[in-house]
Amino acid sequence: MLGGGFKAERLRVNLRLVINRLKLLEKKKNERARIRVEHIIREDYLVEAMEILELYCDLLLTRFGLIQSMKELDPGLQEAVSTLIWAAPRIQAEVSELRTVSEQLCAKYSKEYGKLCRTNQIGTVNDRLMHKLGVEAPPKILVERYLIEIAKNYNVPYEPDAMVRPEVSLGEEADLIDEPFNPIGTYNNFQHPMGGGPPPQLPTCPPTYESAVGPGPSSQMFDNNSLPELPSVPDTLPSASFGKNTTSSDDIDFDDLTRRFEELKKKT
Repeated sequence: MLGGGFKAERLRVNLRLVINRLKLLEKKKNERARIRVEHIIREDYLVEAMEILELYCDLLLTRFGLIQSMKELDPGLQEAVSTLIWAAPRIQAEVSELRTVSEQLCAKYSKEYGKLCRTNQIGTVNDRLMHKLGVEAPPKILVERYLIEIAKNYNVPYEPDAMVRPEVSLGEEADLIDEPFNPIGTYNNFQHPMGGGPPPQLPTCPPTYESAVGPGPSSQMFDNNSLPELPSVPDTLPSASFGKNTTSSDDIDFDDLTRRFEELKKKT
């Protein structure tokens, strides 16, 4: 005997209990997935923070001669030095050598300066690094976007949480960057130009020379009529007698020269 016969009400209640329990298990899986995604985001934050610290270490090595020669801290190194000192106790489990770097910098620029850097009272610590190494939980919208991308990559059906962002859909192009930031290695909040907008329309035919060059001033235009006239070239060659001595063609009288020479000898 199976419970003494069919009881419709008992079947209805247990069906509802099964549905509720299944929903609870599914919800627990979703919550477990969100917790794991938060760990993934933390790992991504840590990697980005390490990249920033690596750039600051490279900067100090590049200007190491300046650090040795100057007693005071160079203004161009304030952010790098203060950020390394601030990050040392927060990342020393992964990079133990960073603690030694922090101690040496505090010995160089005084322990009081090190205390100010650890609490960021002077305000020179990199804001992006502070966000990546902060203790706050990742934003819910960022966790939701990670879940959407993971489900999309593995072809897993997933319905976004409407309480987090009702307009999020599976077909949306998710941007995994939680906030705008400058590229690593840039300073002084330099804003790079952002893309966007339709591309410029290309001309259907190449422009003419006049439209490309544009009209110039009238003084730069050449007038062929204003040029001086050049003498015309003669069509015939000069005659053979032009420029020659006519006396050169006459015969020389040697007898007369001999006679004159004899007369001169007589006079002497």
